Amino acid sequence: MNTTLLHAEGLRKEYKLPRGQTLRALDNISLEIMPGEVLGLVGESGCGKSTLGRCLLRLTELSSGTITFDGCDISSLNERAMRPLRRQMQMVFQDSYASLNPRRRIGDLIAEPLRVHPDNNGKKRSSSTIEARLAELTELVGLSTSALSRYPHEFSGGQRQRINIARALALSPQLIVADEPVSALDVSIQAQIINLFTDLKERLGLTYIFIAHDLAVVRQISTRVAVMYLGAIVEQGETDAILHTPAHPYTAALIAAVPEPVIRKNASRTLLRGDVPSPVSPPSGCRFHTRCPKAQADCAIVVPDLRPLPDGRVVACHFPLVNDP
Repeated sequence: MNTTLLHAEGLRKEYKLPRGQTLRALDNISLEIMPGEVLGLVGESGCGKSTLGRCLLRLTELSSGTITFDGCDISSLNERAMRPLRRQMQMVFQDSYASLNPRRRIGDLIAEPLRVHPDNNGKKRSSSTIEARLAELTELVGLSTSALSRYPHEFSGGQRQRINIARALALSPQLIVADEPVSALDVSIQAQIINLFTDLKERLGLTYIFIAHDLAVVRQISTRVAVMYLGAIVEQGETDAILHTPAHPYTAALIAAVPEPVIRKNASRTLLRGDVPSPVSPPSGCRFHTRCPKAQADCAIVVPDLRPLPDGRVVACHFPLVNDP
């Protein structure tokens, strides 16, 4: 039976602004990741997806909350104590070029974690061991070993993202957080990179948190989906259930905004209205009520808790769509 790989409880991240204001980027986030899962994290720009990904890996410090990774509470570990765990959790960033030092060769960039971290026996890796691992990694991500002697500017965006994936895989991690890794790529290249992520998951038994705003991407790779709005999770559950029968009006609006090749006759498409409220002064009650077509008086007063539905998902809504007659 699988055990939980990562468990987060009550995560909050606040930034102090001038004039005594506070921006709450994350507000009481809780989630679990099981080994081998792909959790798709979706929502509009500025909803806190990237902040959550960085906080889960302790790249950004939490304001409060707990994170347990592989049975170890990492919430308050200092950087020295975190260092051995860095081998087990890695991140692939959105900007493939900014993630690579333009003055260093690709071989040096991929090899850096192998030189910084000791092997499983606590020993420094030999040059021959590193060279063998580099050859293995380039094969894994679909690159030639000739790429190792070149510089980042000599590659396309898709190739650079393959290089970033190879570097993330160097230490054989259990968990990879992919922060919109295909959003800057052409559609055909996006498909290739998503297929690569899928293949690596099957070959290496990886677990992903896959951050995206494109629901088509999420549908293709994720086993579960968590939908975020203004720093909070509003719906979470199995991918098929959420994308085919959304329970939260915000989820339904995100799905309705996805372009379709052929619009179904008489299809119901409720689009989002208005702008995203400021996270510095979010609406009272349900944060989505100012844009929600189903909002009632209580929605502006009472904050909805995440509550379970019969199909196993959870939703933070006073009037979930699945209860409609």
